[in-house]
Amino acid sequence: MDRRPVALTIAGSDSGGGAGIQADLKTFQAFGVFGTSAITAITAQNTVGVRAIQKIDPAVVAAQILAVAEDLQPAALKTGMLADAPIIEAVAGSIRETRLDHLVLDPVMVAKSGARLLEEDAIAALQESLLPLAQLVTPNLPEAAILAARPVATLDDMRAAAEELLARGARAVLIKGGHLSGSQLVDLYFDGSDWHDWRDSRLETRHTHGTGCTLSAAICAGLALGRPPLEAIGMARDYTRRAIEAAPGLGEGHGPLNHWVPAIG
Repeated sequence: MDRRPVALTIAGSDSGGGAGIQADLKTFQAFGVFGTSAITAITAQNTVGVRAIQKIDPAVVAAQILAVAEDLQPAALKTGMLADAPIIEAVAGSIRETRLDHLVLDPVMVAKSGARLLEEDAIAALQESLLPLAQLVTPNLPEAAILAARPVATLDDMRAAAEELLARGARAVLIKGGHLSGSQLVDLYFDGSDWHDWRDSRLETRHTHGTGCTLSAAICAGLALGRPPLEAIGMARDYTRRAIEAAPGLGEGHGPLNHWVPAIG
């Protein structure tokens, strides 16, 4: 019997379908990985903005993780929107209890529309409880600046922030350079010994809702499939870029990606 690898996403629900749990599960499916989920929050949102957020009880979040882990045994997992410190602590405790490995930590803090998705007092919990469990953390520049407690606006800043995040416990970091100025984007990887960067031209489009979720989910899928981190990141970046390029043009704001594109281009 063909047993597909299992991946777990621990994140919020996006009623618009472009980000969060919905984007993660679509991405897992594209890579041929069986997707499971633990929902941390329910959001009422579309491409224009977030209208309401209902956090899930931390005990229920933990119960979802434990239920999936004990029966379906995920080969890799990722986190997205975690909302507040009690949920972060519940997630970290559940990961330690179940000994789940290959965690991709996407430190979701602010939605594309500008709505805050992580409470201010939860940042310390993320740094102290979850970052040391991560095989890979995937912040954008503003998120890297918050987690590393230093300005991040240039490539040199990205290098310094990457070193700081490893010093705080992460095994590897991928800092996404979408907020860099100029027409060229640089994503920077560091695992404590090796540096690697990817460079691309900037895509001029408003259809970028769920980009970070999609990228981290695709990396998670690659890890679940047994790919080494650099290979998983390369595959994920290629998939995400093509999904942006083929966006279905939905919505009046930051539109969703096209998760139907093949995982391998």
